[in-house]
Amino acid sequence: MDYKKSKAPTNTVTRNIMDFCEGTDNIYESVAIIGKRANQISQELKQELNKKLAEFANYNDSLEEVFENREQIEISRYYEKLPKPTLIASEEFLNHEIYWHDPAKDTHDDEDDDF
Repeated sequence: MDYKKSKAPTNTVTRNIMDFCEGTDNIYESVAIIGKRANQISQELKQELNKKLAEFANYNDSLEEVFENREQIEISRYYEKLPKPTLIASEEFLNHEIYWHDPAKDTHDDEDDDF
């Protein structure tokens, strides 16, 4: 998913708590789902950033030479300005863009299928 085009806000927004209960009927379950999704987004963004910054890696053993590359700084600033993973995950949850599965709720009674 392209998080750069996300319509999630870049700062905190007051939300109605009942909107988060809509899909699960439980605010705690909703928060757990959003938290797990936020962790996934965070890991993906971190991998993407590290991949881009690795192109500028300079493998010198000298501690005296520290180069500040303007492109590196611009890339880092760009990622800092993106919405936080929790805000992106919250927006995805409210827009019903997250799929989750709870195996504990999928217990099936075989007694009803005998006839």
